[in-house]
Amino acid sequence: MKASTLFLNRMLPVGLALGTAWAARGQIGHEYGATWAAAIGILTIIALSGRKDWYERLPVIVALGAIAWGAGGMMSYGKIVGYGHAADYLNVSYGLLMLVIIGALYGFLGGGITALALSTTPEHKVDWAAVFTQMFAGGYLFWGIFIFQLEWFMTPPRSELWAACMGAALALGWYMYRNGYTYALRTAFFSALGAGFGFGFGNFLQRMGHTSGIKFNWWNVMEYSIGFFGGLGMAYGVFSVNRWPKTIAPARMSNLMAWVFLIVLLPVINLIEGVNTKTMMSTGEGIHSADPAAFAFNWQLVMWVMSALFMLVLTYYYKPALQGASTQKKAMGLTLFYMVWYIVISNVISAIWLAPKFSSQHLYWINLFVLWLLLRKSAPYPINVENVLSDRWPYAVLKWWVAVLLCILLLSCIAVSIGYVHPNAQIRFEQ
Repeated sequence: MKASTLFLNRMLPVGLALGTAWAARGQIGHEYGATWAAAIGILTIIALSGRKDWYERLPVIVALGAIAWGAGGMMSYGKIVGYGHAADYLNVSYGLLMLVIIGALYGFLGGGITALALSTTPEHKVDWAAVFTQMFAGGYLFWGIFIFQLEWFMTPPRSELWAACMGAALALGWYMYRNGYTYALRTAFFSALGAGFGFGFGNFLQRMGHTSGIKFNWWNVMEYSIGFFGGLGMAYGVFSVNRWPKTIAPARMSNLMAWVFLIVLLPVINLIEGVNTKTMMSTGEGIHSADPAAFAFNWQLVMWVMSALFMLVLTYYYKPALQGASTQKKAMGLTLFYMVWYIVISNVISAIWLAPKFSSQHLYWINLFVLWLLLRKSAPYPINVENVLSDRWPYAVLKWWVAVLLCILLLSCIAVSIGYVHPNAQIRFEQ
């Protein structure tokens, strides 16, 4: 596949899907919001793959990968974003580089587990119990040593659970390396590269946006950036090598459990935690009701009824997939429907349709339309089950990582030279 075709037909749709969903996730937040957003990006990858074996295991693959992406939501980065708005180079470069690390952890965990789910074969099955046990142990040990003992704080006095994610990522990478899951390890590194750059670059875009004086949700731009570039990285890791091994046949009970998680449990958690009076009162830009609490309650009821209908429609539409009979058309339809559902929830929380102004909430629908066009024109990805990969891929990853770090340092210099300092800027290091 040519580089231009790879980007336009494979990477760009995934970047648009994950970027849009991650931006919508900004209205909901936390691990559960990130999990749904990640599920949309992973669905897009599978829909574009042309791989019947991936379609058949779609619920399990999506659930595993989405939970791994969502786990990064435990990391605190609010103050780190503030460092990127400081007046001096030391604090700004520190803030942007730490966001690169946090974004990379999102991408490595999410992209790595997704790719590992794609890599399990009848002859080479992934021991998931061992994977998650080792990740938990690695996360606890890394946090215990570097935070509890050495006190290497990234963002005091906020949570330092980035260290737990770092330990989990190291354990995951070590598992993939020693068990020969080279494709998955490569995908994890490229996914980390994209999400890491996207988060740091997004903070830079946010600062430039505030500098411009244009009234817009620039925080949302940063969220879109990590999703877009994280999606590009994960898609490149998957589609730049077209010789993935044929995965194992689906287990009906596993598919069913994963389906219940994706269509029932995850939406219910997001509705309970995200679509509530407190959230809508704080983010509803268009709420001008005489009784905002009653307004929020009424829309909660609307979303519960609408979501129940979505659950029924999706289950009826996708029932053959639970029996291992999915198709590319079904996967694409599920991707778009799942994304519409998430955008509607974001729109309801913001109540933006009541405000007479254009916002990022409206851009989600434009992105959705473009994604629909791209999915329509994308031909199935060729199936090739030979397991061959150049031994030089680590050098390519290292080269790109060096380029990203140098770029972030340059962007930090540009940000400081502009001279604008946000009122909510944070200071990590006193001059």
